[in-house]
Amino acid sequence: MELAELVARRPFPAAGLLLGLTRRCPLSCAHCSTGSGLFTRQEPDAGQLECFVGSFTEENRPDVVMLTGGEPLLLPALAERLSTLARSAGSRTALLSGMFFARSGALPGSRGGAFPGRRRRSIPPAILRAIRSVDHFSASLDVHHEREVPRADVFRALHLVREEGVAVSLHLTGKGASDPYLADLTRAVEKEFGGQVPCLVNEVRPFGRAASWARAARTGPDPAAASPCPMAAWPVVAFDGRVVACCNQDTVDRRPVPPHLDLGHIAEDDWGTVRRRALESPVLRMLRTVGPTHLAARYGSGPRPGSYCDGCRALGGDEAVAAGAQAVAGGAAGALLDLTAAMRGSREGAQGIVRRHGCAAYAPLVVAGGPALPETDGRDAR
Repeated sequence: MELAELVARRPFPAAGLLLGLTRRCPLSCAHCSTGSGLFTRQEPDAGQLECFVGSFTEENRPDVVMLTGGEPLLLPALAERLSTLARSAGSRTALLSGMFFARSGALPGSRGGAFPGRRRRSIPPAILRAIRSVDHFSASLDVHHEREVPRADVFRALHLVREEGVAVSLHLTGKGASDPYLADLTRAVEKEFGGQVPCLVNEVRPFGRAASWARAARTGPDPAAASPCPMAAWPVVAFDGRVVACCNQDTVDRRPVPPHLDLGHIAEDDWGTVRRRALESPVLRMLRTVGPTHLAARYGSGPRPGSYCDGCRALGGDEAVAAGAQAVAGGAAGALLDLTAAMRGSREGAQGIVRRHGCAAYAPLVVAGGPALPETDGRDAR
């Protein structure tokens, strides 16, 4: 499963599921959105996670399951079991890693190295088994990660993973289109992999450790205009086992979860129940169709202070919004409205989705072997 295929499924409700295996991570990146750390022990119960994923059936399952954290490869046996369970039901799986295991210096050179016969043993066996169990492997890389794991070590590890026949990609983060670091890094990736490793490029957001210094990436939409939110499409299993209808980190972390974004708990609910709630909620349908700002302006008390996502969370206690959503998006008509919005989003393709929600200047890189970006020092990137 290539990165572009994974991203293109993002607008479709319940087509994917994000599983946060742990908040623990051996890295201490300054921009970490979750504020993960080595001694952070927040994580769902492993048995409950396995039971929840084990409730998938061939007829009722997410298309894609994303294993993330923290660092999911600190629990490699659990990651392998969850991936195996999901794939046995027909789901495809992906895993996102901060690449802590690559920084030991034990990996040989990416073009053969001094000990080519030992290359497959350079990734710890339990971690390698977990990586082999997934359909797609993504590595995080940015200026903050590079202070923890050198770029060359990440590249060498990705060569090894590709040799195992697993599709790979890079998740890159920077300050935006004019960031010279992103320009340098994307050129380095192109040179190292010849355009065969796609990249999903995002801008640093003010969450987790970055909340004190990062600026908001973009302003909110005009309340009069519809601004659909596909981020309300895929359920997220948070670090306490609560299932949330949104991947915004503040929403994943804050308690209590607003009622319209609360899909249940893995200790009590199976996938079928969570999926039904995600698909049938009139408020979620409207969020995915017109977005929270337009929804509040049309049925509620008008625009709320704070960000686009703050306004969404505030809708939880607005009975007028709930009633308006029910009138428009309840029943079969609402289901059709939801599907139409998803189809419209999917017509943009993976590049269109990244232009809207990631770093637009680097959207072409989401497709492996796509057009190369023009040479730039980052100052004039568009």
